[in-house]
Amino acid sequence: MNNTNIISNDDHIVSLLNFLNKIISEIGFAFVLFLGNIGSILMCIIFTQPTYRNTPCAMFFFAASLSQFFTYNFALLTRMLHYGYDIRTLNYNLWYCKIRFYLFYIFVAVPRYYVILASIDRYFASSRNALRRRWSSPKTTLRLIIGNALFWSIIYIQVLVFYETSTGTCNYRSGGYGIFFSIYIAIDSGILPLLLMLIFGLLTVRNIHKTKMRIVGGQRSRISKKDLQLHRMLANQIILFLILNLPNPCFLVYSSFALNISKSAIQNAAETWVSNMTYFLVYLGFSLTFTNFMISSDLFRKEFFYLFQTKILRRRIVMNRTDGGQSIMLQTVHQHDTNV
Repeated sequence: MNNTNIISNDDHIVSLLNFLNKIISEIGFAFVLFLGNIGSILMCIIFTQPTYRNTPCAMFFFAASLSQFFTYNFALLTRMLHYGYDIRTLNYNLWYCKIRFYLFYIFVAVPRYYVILASIDRYFASSRNALRRRWSSPKTTLRLIIGNALFWSIIYIQVLVFYETSTGTCNYRSGGYGIFFSIYIAIDSGILPLLLMLIFGLLTVRNIHKTKMRIVGGQRSRISKKDLQLHRMLANQIILFLILNLPNPCFLVYSSFALNISKSAIQNAAETWVSNMTYFLVYLGFSLTFTNFMISSDLFRKEFFYLFQTKILRRRIVMNRTDGGQSIMLQTVHQHDTNV
């Protein structure tokens, strides 16, 4: 009798975990998909405006926004269909299994490392060393944007070789490679990005502090308003990334050590739910980028409202940019309504 109750309780817990996983996949991922797509489109438009055009950090933001559009509409969408609507084609079609995970890893890594490159660019741009500042240029940025996409496309070719369908699941090959790949993913998608963002973020803060305190001709040297706001946008994005991305590498490290351990049905269901939740937080971090930029920068907000009024409301706006496009004054041109 007791055994029957235990089995019944176990089945109830497994069912509950599967239900929670389905809910977060259907509702949570759908919300992120909608929010992320809207934000990516708006950021792509804003970062191509004259205020930000040819600014290295903004070029990285544009590249990240564009690549995030593919992250949402392939990596996130296929995960939502798999866990939320039980469309598990990747478990049975070998080539779909390989291509899906190959593109998944690329579309997650590329925008993440664009943000890292933006943080490195801010470090060079804020340096007092003229030679270092030369590394922050549109020409160098364009090369890095192309190189970043090519680099991860090559690195993850291993997925096309070592991913396979077995026992009704699509996963990397077990054994020695499985342990290696689990540890590699934990470092590549979690530990390394966190460390790089933290290191270059702190170095940039130090550079800005030194620049503000330096005396030039009896006056403190100035950092342009646009650069200060780009620093703030990036700093807040790094903080957001650190908070929402930290659980994923922690779980991946655990998975690498628990790979060959025999587990109960409850453990398997719990691990699936936790894994899905950590990826939900990763995608949520991407989707909150636009919100972060709106909160962090009044220059970004002005560009957004300018576009909203001119493109959506069809109002004529006089837009005066001063200081090299670093400050904006918006003035609505009032017209008499000639419609009868």
